[in-house]
Amino acid sequence: MSIELGHFALILAFAIASVSVLGGYAFWRSGERIALFLAQGAVLQFVLVAVAFAALIQAFVVSDFSLALAVNNSHSLKPLIFKISGVWGNHEGSMVLWILILVAFGAMVASFGRRLPSDLLALVLTTQSLLVAAFAGFTLFTSNPFARMVPAPLEGNDLNPVLQDIGLAIHPPLLYAGYVGFSICFSFAIAALISGRIDQAWARWVRPWTMLSWTFLTLGIAMGSYWAYYELGWGGWWFWDPVENASFMPWLAGTALLHSALVMEKRNALKIWTIFLAIITFSLSLLGTFLVRSGILTSVHTFASDPTRGLVILSLLALVIGGAFLLFAMRASSLRSGGLFAPVSREGALVLNNLFLATATGAVLVGTLYPLVLDALVGTTISVGAPFFDLTFGALMAPLLLVLPFGPLLAWKRADVVAAAQRLLFAAALAIFLTILISALGGVSISLAPIGLLLGFWVAFGSVAELIDRSKLGRIPLADSWRRLVGLPRTIWSTAIAHFGVGVTVLGIVATTAWETELVTTLNPGETTELSGYVLTFDSFEQVPGANFIAEQGHFTITAPGGGTRPMVAERRTYVASGMPTTEAAIETYGLSQLYLQLGEPLENTHVVRVWHKPYITLIWLGAILMAGAGVLSLTDRRRRVGAPQRAAKPIAEPAE
Repeated sequence: MSIELGHFALILAFAIASVSVLGGYAFWRSGERIALFLAQGAVLQFVLVAVAFAALIQAFVVSDFSLALAVNNSHSLKPLIFKISGVWGNHEGSMVLWILILVAFGAMVASFGRRLPSDLLALVLTTQSLLVAAFAGFTLFTSNPFARMVPAPLEGNDLNPVLQDIGLAIHPPLLYAGYVGFSICFSFAIAALISGRIDQAWARWVRPWTMLSWTFLTLGIAMGSYWAYYELGWGGWWFWDPVENASFMPWLAGTALLHSALVMEKRNALKIWTIFLAIITFSLSLLGTFLVRSGILTSVHTFASDPTRGLVILSLLALVIGGAFLLFAMRASSLRSGGLFAPVSREGALVLNNLFLATATGAVLVGTLYPLVLDALVGTTISVGAPFFDLTFGALMAPLLLVLPFGPLLAWKRADVVAAAQRLLFAAALAIFLTILISALGGVSISLAPIGLLLGFWVAFGSVAELIDRSKLGRIPLADSWRRLVGLPRTIWSTAIAHFGVGVTVLGIVATTAWETELVTTLNPGETTELSGYVLTFDSFEQVPGANFIAEQGHFTITAPGGGTRPMVAERRTYVASGMPTTEAAIETYGLSQLYLQLGEPLENTHVVRVWHKPYITLIWLGAILMAGAGVLSLTDRRRRVGAPQRAAKPIAEPAE
């Protein structure tokens, strides 16, 4: 019964979204009444889709194999957490999760955007309902998650073993919250183009939503990177997989949108560019949806291989993106460019930031789509791999990292770059000193590594220099400097922390690339080997039954260079229902570095063991956490709260005597 209830709830949500679209675009000038109607509709859509999603979860939890989705993606022996996460470990269920997050953002705008002008609010909610109707219609008519299985089997087929991991419970919801969250920015852009309300207030309204989506996407990408790192067993943290790129491109465009919206808010400039970025960022999110579900890619990330679904998504992509850019083309000529500023200014630095980010996004887009387009047009299959992306993306990011610390130290409208450089002298000197010291001690084997270290330290120390400059440390008494530092706005702190996080991530990437060591050997129980000063002893090998798998475990003891021992257990699992194997790497963290051990294919009389020492690799994800934390901190600033400031009530005139 709950399956039919969930199915009906999703149908009803689709109907309400469709009615909201028709009414919203027709009567958006009608004032607060239509805005209230659309707000209520947005909240109701959320409630209904939540009911539909809860029905799917309930079916998976109780192993209701009358639901075809549960049959194909679940098993009664699966642990509870993997039964729940299995709901979105497939195409149909992940689409319901997508729609749930879409309506959740719409409901948040309806709840927290009551101070927005009624016409703008009506257009935002109408555009959001249009997206809900499109994706709910696609799900109902091509990817029905509530299809029944008659007769119901006694047992399910199980979920892909690679997806039976805590990463599936965390990574897709975070990633979708970032992907789908940019739909709000898209809806604001469409509303602005229709209503003509494009000003500093618009930028102030859209920035919190951009920051929220960017924060979720940052965490989602970082979690996905770490999940692939420990689960796939090859020790890599980024492969430039087309679907990885599909999530990275909206992040790059969203970062540019954040900085562009700041210029628009502060200086009423870059209006047309900011609107364009809001459209293109969500368009790239939709492109990622198409790549994952069209069947044109073979990847561990892909959910579907049905060309029909791919054509439907491509049609939706063309209608949504094509319609948005058509509207943009019609309205852009009537938009004013906004305030003027000197090239050497904070605005100029942010424009330069946007230039590099947009170019990097274009480079990743070309490298991702070129093989697909070439194959479709002439039937030639080629591969664009990591060397292309490393070279092009690295070449674009290096100058961006070089100028990054200057931006926050430049004044608005017109600035003195020499004065800013003088305030960064200590940061530059410290970065150069540490780079030389580490390069000399570490024996760098990659010629570009010192440049990468220098850039990482430069960005990190430059962000600290901004806080030192604002607190006037060394120029006023220490107690006064501390009070100034503590009293800085949270947005200043968030900018510094985010930039510091970028520097930390760069240092992690460079260090693990330059100094990573690897050993592939064969061992029997009782034998030892050594890598980078770590002594590895193979203690024993045994078979251990799991909840729904049989594990072959290798037990090892690691002796660190400085003394002290730790146990490590690496596994090869074979899942009972599907018979599919997986590799579970053993990872031990020493400070900021990690020792990574994988138990390879068993040979006749021995075991293949692969070991990596990855210096400072945790800095990669620590930097991402700092960036996301900076986003959360910025959102807590009361000046960044969603909605327009409430107008003060006019004083009541005193009656005449």
